[in-house]
Amino acid sequence: MSDSPNHIHLKKEILIRLARAFASDDFEESVRLIPFDMRPKGCPVPYRCCIHRERAILRSRVIAGLGFSIESDDERTSLNAYARAALARERPEPEPLTILSDACNGCPPNRIFVTDLCQGCVARPCQSVCKFGAIGMEDGRSVIDPAKCKKCKMCMSACPYHAIAQITVPCEDNCPVSAIQKDEQGLARIDFKKCIGCGKCVSACPFGAVHEKSQLVDLLSKLKKGREVVAMVAPAIVGQFPGTIRQLRTAMLRAGFSDVAEVASGADETSRREAVEFAARMKEGAPFMTTSCCAAYNNLAAIHLPEIRPYVSSTGTPLHYAAERVKKDHPGCTSVFISPCVAKKIEGLADPNVDYVINFEELGALFVALKVEILDCEESAFTVESSKQGRGFGITHGVAAAIGSLAPEAHPCYVNGITKDSVRQLRGFALKGSCPDCNLIEVMGCEGGCVGGNATINKTKVAVKIIGELLAQSEDLKA
Repeated sequence: MSDSPNHIHLKKEILIRLARAFASDDFEESVRLIPFDMRPKGCPVPYRCCIHRERAILRSRVIAGLGFSIESDDERTSLNAYARAALARERPEPEPLTILSDACNGCPPNRIFVTDLCQGCVARPCQSVCKFGAIGMEDGRSVIDPAKCKKCKMCMSACPYHAIAQITVPCEDNCPVSAIQKDEQGLARIDFKKCIGCGKCVSACPFGAVHEKSQLVDLLSKLKKGREVVAMVAPAIVGQFPGTIRQLRTAMLRAGFSDVAEVASGADETSRREAVEFAARMKEGAPFMTTSCCAAYNNLAAIHLPEIRPYVSSTGTPLHYAAERVKKDHPGCTSVFISPCVAKKIEGLADPNVDYVINFEELGALFVALKVEILDCEESAFTVESSKQGRGFGITHGVAAAIGSLAPEAHPCYVNGITKDSVRQLRGFALKGSCPDCNLIEVMGCEGGCVGGNATINKTKVAVKIIGELLAQSEDLKA
C-alpha cells in the first residue's frame, strides 16, 4: 500500500530482490549484492547515520528474508554462505521471529515519570489516586518510584496540569504476555517460551526491528525442482490483493503452484465439529466454551492461561482440516499455507500436514518478482467450494456466526484482539466459571479478526467490506 510505513517497503523490496535473485544465474552472488544494490556508493542515506550502517541493517533484513536468526549471526558469515545454507535447508528454523539488533533503536525504558510541568500543587491529586504508594515529593515536585509504580496511569489522568507522561517501548507495550524485553545491552529480545506468535511486536516496532523469518526461499526451491506444490489460502486473503478470489487462484497457478485450496473449506469442517462439541458441552453443564481457530489464542491458553484450558474447544483449526484434505487429495505434495500472521507459522511447524508457511506480504513480493498481474488473470474455480460461513472466519463475529448457524442455542460474546486487558478478562471468566449472558466466546488474536494480522496488506475496514461482498455471493453452510 502506498501509505505503508517505510520499513514495510524495505522488507517487501528485499523479498522481491530475493525472489529475483533466485531466478538469476548466480543466486548466492545476487544475494550478496542486495545491500550494495539498494544502497550504492554515493547514494543519499535516508534513515541512518551513514551508508555503512544502512547496508549493515539491510544485510540483517536479507538474513531474516533467507529464513535465519540474527541472534546467531557472527557478522563474519557472508550472505553468499547464508544463501547456500538456505538452499540446503530441509526444514525451517523453529522460532518464527528474529530481532534485527542493528535496526533496534534501544528505546528508553518503559516508565511513567513527572515532567517539568509539575506545579507541586497543594491538592496533590496524583498522590491521592495512587494505590501503590509510588508517588512522593522532592524539592516541591512530585516524583514516582519506578520500583512501586504499576503503570496504572491513574496519576496521569488525575494531574490537572498533565504533567505526568509515559515513555512507551512499542514492542513491549503491545505484547500481551510480556514476551519481549530488553537485554543487558538495552536491545529487544524475545523469550520464545512465553511468545504466543500474535505478531503485535512486528506491527508495533516503528524501526521494523522485529522481523519474521521467511520461508520464501524454501518454497522457491520446491517450485524450481518441479515438485507438486499446493497452496492453501487463509479466508482473510480476500480483499488483500486486487481482483477476485478466483482470479487470485489463477495468479497463483501462474506463479508455479500446482493447485490452490481455500482454507475456508477447512473452516466449514471446524464449524461442523465445533458446533457438535459445543452442544455436547452445554448438555454436560459447561458454563461456556471458547473457540479454537486462532493459533495465537491456542498458544496463549497453552502457555499462560491454564485456568481457561478446560473451556477451550478441542476441535482442530481450519488449517488443520484443510491441510489434511490437501495431503489426502495430493499424496506426496508439498503443502504451503498462505497466512496473515506469525502464529500460523508456529502452528505450521507443529502440523505434519503443513510443510511451509508464507504470509501475504511474501506472496505479494513473489507476484511482483515473477511479474504476475492478478487483474490480467481469468477466474478459475476451486475444487472444493467453501460456504458463506467458512469464508467469514477471517473477520470478528465470523467464527461465532458459523457455529451459531448450526447451534442456535449459542449466545456468543467476543474477544476482539488479544491484549493485556483481554487476557485478564479471560482469566476472570475462567476463575469465576461463568461468562455473563454468554456461553460461547469467540477469541480473535487480532483486532478485526485475521484481516488485522501483522502480515496483512490492505486496511482492515476495506478488507472486511470486500469479504462481505463475497459472503453475499456464497452459499450457506450445510450440517
